[in-house]
Amino acid sequence: MKYTLLFFVLLTSLCHAGAPDRDDGYRLWLKYDLINDASRRAAYARSAQFIVLNSNSPILKTAAEELQTGLQGLLGKTVPIVASAGGKTGGIILKTDTSLPQLNDEGYQIRSQPNLIISGKTDAGVLYGAFAFLRHLQTGQPIGNLALTSNPKIRVRMLNHLDNTDGSIERGYAGSSLWKWYELPERIDPRYRDYARANASIGINGTVVNNVNASSRFLTAEYLEKVAALANVFRPYGIKIYLSVYFPAPKTIGGLKTADPLDPEVNKWWADKANEIYKLIPDFGGFLVKANSEGQPGPQDYNRTHADGANMLAKALAPHKGIVIWRAFVYKADGKADRFKAAYDEFKPLDGQFEKNVIVQVKNGPIDFQPREPFSPIFGMMPQTPLGMEFQITQEYLGFATHLVYEAPIFKECLDSDTYVKGKGSTVAKVIDGSLHNYPLTAIAGVANTGSDHNWTGHPLAQANWYAFGRLAWDHTLSSEAIADEWVKMTLTTVPQSVKTVTEMLLKSREIYVNYNTPLGLSRPWTGVHFAPEPWQNRSSRPDWTAVYYHRADSTGLGFDRTASGSNALAQYRPEVQQQWNNPETCPLPYLLWFHHIPWTKKLSSGRTLWDELCTRFYTGADLVGWLQKQWAQVQKDVDPETFDNVAGRLATQQKEAIWWRDAWVLYLQEFARQPIPKPFKKPDRTLKEVKESVQVYLVR
Repeated sequence: MKYTLLFFVLLTSLCHAGAPDRDDGYRLWLKYDLINDASRRAAYARSAQFIVLNSNSPILKTAAEELQTGLQGLLGKTVPIVASAGGKTGGIILKTDTSLPQLNDEGYQIRSQPNLIISGKTDAGVLYGAFAFLRHLQTGQPIGNLALTSNPKIRVRMLNHLDNTDGSIERGYAGSSLWKWYELPERIDPRYRDYARANASIGINGTVVNNVNASSRFLTAEYLEKVAALANVFRPYGIKIYLSVYFPAPKTIGGLKTADPLDPEVNKWWADKANEIYKLIPDFGGFLVKANSEGQPGPQDYNRTHADGANMLAKALAPHKGIVIWRAFVYKADGKADRFKAAYDEFKPLDGQFEKNVIVQVKNGPIDFQPREPFSPIFGMMPQTPLGMEFQITQEYLGFATHLVYEAPIFKECLDSDTYVKGKGSTVAKVIDGSLHNYPLTAIAGVANTGSDHNWTGHPLAQANWYAFGRLAWDHTLSSEAIADEWVKMTLTTVPQSVKTVTEMLLKSREIYVNYNTPLGLSRPWTGVHFAPEPWQNRSSRPDWTAVYYHRADSTGLGFDRTASGSNALAQYRPEVQQQWNNPETCPLPYLLWFHHIPWTKKLSSGRTLWDELCTRFYTGADLVGWLQKQWAQVQKDVDPETFDNVAGRLATQQKEAIWWRDAWVLYLQEFARQPIPKPFKKPDRTLKEVKESVQVYLVR
């Protein structure tokens, strides 16, 4: 009896430890747990007695299998896949129908008839419809008289991975690379399929698997076979694979003496390389290029333009219907210039000079993924050139994986911004979805936050940012609140009060972070330590890699003057936008220091002086991390214990680091402002020297 009991305990322990559905976050928003409400479960079951699949298409097969898996989990019963309804009702029919006028190539329609029909013009549309139906069930919505129609507003919806051949990830905070290059192509990690499932479930249809600071090794036969193996996994989920390419590859691996884009031998090398790739990967998506930026070589090394470089690659890919995504993230090392203006100055004159299969990919703001930025002035100003959006999902300037920052409000803030290029209502979203300038080719990309951590993103709540990007890439009209509500219900809990509590945490988290990190439009894209506060940093190989270049603190005030009396960066926007930001008296406080150098004692619209307003935001922002902790404690009973403990620990770290950021900024800026810290706030317990020493450790190799 003793040994039997011991064996049972050991077996139970092993089964629990190895359970594939352990709730540590691995399943993301695809949990498919049993619906607790018996009456709702029964109502769903009556409409899901079988699944009809009458095709051998790999993507349709994926849709049927995903439906079967999801329904089995949600309903607690097996739903068979059959070839025909056979006159029966109460089932789900998957159907491609090219005659549906209301759908584009990837849109879907879900209709309750005698049977529930999920249809699309293409197999991919049906797959997206299947995932949408499961989402409908997971979030507890009724399915009687169901009538849903949805089309993606943007054609290419992709993740950009910054993964390297050695398994490291630039700006990755959730472990090492997902891609085990040393095992590929012989061994296919099951995680690749789960990654594809997650992306397909939110409508992502492309992925760039390697860093934009690219290695030419990815274009060798050795690595193309590895990439092809990944493409084979992604294909049944409607996902195309793309590669970042190193512009001088014809020299580094091709043996040529030049990489000049106008050289015939270079053009032939790229055309031959494209042919080689498409033989291995017939549905290869194309190339992503970072060139003449931050030390990366490019066409300007040969006195050619960005258009010359992009067009060379575009012509090589055109016979295969591939595309070139050329990044507009460029700026020169010029201490007298304003980095804010660089991309516009380089690309605006090239409008209309790019081949039809080129997209110029623009970061959401003019600097570099800051906690808050004005929208990039390029949007709307290149009507003859398709412009794609680049957001950053990974939290480079948002506290890495220890700070809670829900990014949907960042994405929405940019997408909903009005460029006024065709009058009021000419939003950034309408630029990138093609509706404003009739772009036939449209794209949106998110720099991925996934890694080898078992829960994918390190911080469990950072999964919401991956999810939010996908949902907004599909439909940019969705609200941050609606997306958060969906994600919480699908991922954490369906208990109404706890859903409300966590949703509120998510929605307020970005503003809390901005307040203790970069309030009123401070920006900080300095080198050195991205993670730690270092506003005093003033030494670098180039001035625009210092902190002081951006905040411009001095004895008179703070902020970067970008009006006509300063760098005049505001002139890159339409007059209606300039009018919003040009006058420091009326400029919205969130953008004030982006465009103006403000005296320390100037009274702002809040009624406080600049110094007092800064202190108020630094202190209240740090204090509100304590509020996040209290809110999270309230949902403990309704959230998986492992996830709860993980988030609770990270929030404790965030509180400590928020105070660290607060102290660094307040003590440093006080040396210029020479003002007392306003009541009721207390002076930091440590000195500026002590804060600097606490940061110095991160610079030690």
